Amino acid sequence: VQLVESGGGLVQPGGSLRLSCAASGFTFSRYFMRWYRQAPGKERELVAGIGSAGGSTNYADFVKGRFTISRDNAKNTVYLQMNSLNPEDTAVYYCNARFSKNDYWGQGTQVTVSS
Repeated sequence: VQLVESGGGLVQPGGSLRLSCAASGFTFSRYFMRWYRQAPGKERELVAGIGSAGGSTNYADFVKGRFTISRDNAKNTVYLQMNSLNPEDTAVYYCNARFSKNDYWGQGTQVTVSS
């Protein structure tokens, strides 16, 4: 089982990034997918989630209207489009897959928002 995040980096305030999480080793289309983030000195927090078929999504209040989660079950990939980034969005972003008793995590990708 693997979840591999990519797309992180350094971006200026107001900028955009698109994170990707490529899954393998399990039946991706059955799994609820989530993005979490963890900033230095803070606990990991939920950013967004998407249902197995992609029809239902949910977002943390602090990203509503700025971030969009989506998935492509044919490519076993989940995405996080992040717009209007601000320094408070600086964190390591993690991909999570959950179904029944199975709970998988990626290694994370660093997002730094700074001028």
